[in-house]
Amino acid sequence: MEKLIITVTCDSDLSYPGNPYGPKPSDTKAVAAEYVRSINAGAAIAHTHGSYTSDPEIQPDGRKLQLPIIEGWVEIVDGMRAGGGNPIVQLGLASMRLEHKVELWDTINADMSAIAFNSHDEYFHPDPAYPPNEIYAVHPVSELKEYARLANEHNVKLEIEAFHTGAFWNIQKLREDEGLLPDPLWVTLFISWPGGSWTPPKAEAMLYLVNNLPPRVNWNMSCMDPPVYWQIVNQAILLGGNVRVGMEDCPYLEDGTYAKSNAHLVEKAVRMAREIGRDIASPDEAREIIGMA
Repeated sequence: MEKLIITVTCDSDLSYPGNPYGPKPSDTKAVAAEYVRSINAGAAIAHTHGSYTSDPEIQPDGRKLQLPIIEGWVEIVDGMRAGGGNPIVQLGLASMRLEHKVELWDTINADMSAIAFNSHDEYFHPDPAYPPNEIYAVHPVSELKEYARLANEHNVKLEIEAFHTGAFWNIQKLREDEGLLPDPLWVTLFISWPGGSWTPPKAEAMLYLVNNLPPRVNWNMSCMDPPVYWQIVNQAILLGGNVRVGMEDCPYLEDGTYAKSNAHLVEKAVRMAREIGRDIASPDEAREIIGMA
């Protein structure tokens, strides 16, 4: 079985705003330090959200998305890279307008960039003490083609986010245009993310997604359902997929207590894989598998 690629996502406070151990995006030094610890613990990909604010309401373009703070991104990524390990820097915030992404690709020299191949329809409200965080945007085929074209021009590998199988249809549509999606693809399956694009956190649901993936795809998973989170991670490891851990997805250990560092979540995934004889990919090995070498 191919080596396991672990992605870590440390720095979003949209999903679990009450987490006492999650670094705030504005605290760039703390965020960078979390990524350094996580890469040292075994993660190969740093899925970072940098610093950002949010649209206060749905805008005239029909979207409610995140707005990057460029200076904060630079501080986080520079700090992460200074920590060593040569991590793959994956620009998160798929919920960001295209023009902002392009600016960041060049500013931070991104290796990868997240893009949702479904519509954004997300509703985060795990703690009633905090107001809900909502994200909305439609991503038509014409926009996806422009994303892919520009990513190729800027030498950025796409992380294709798939919330349901409609994303696979979009992949096949873009593949009809030669060169828009260089093989192999990197696709993250999103399980139980709240909102109108929700897929249930069940073994049958993951199998359905995996069994219907397009050809020439490396797949990853992201789950946002604490009671079954580690079961879904385990299933992905056993199926030969890759996993994403970190406080954006699930800040809890298996006993329901908060992890005090994202590195603890990475360490748990490493143990789970090694206990069944699956090795962990280094960042350089991950580049080979992903097709970035």
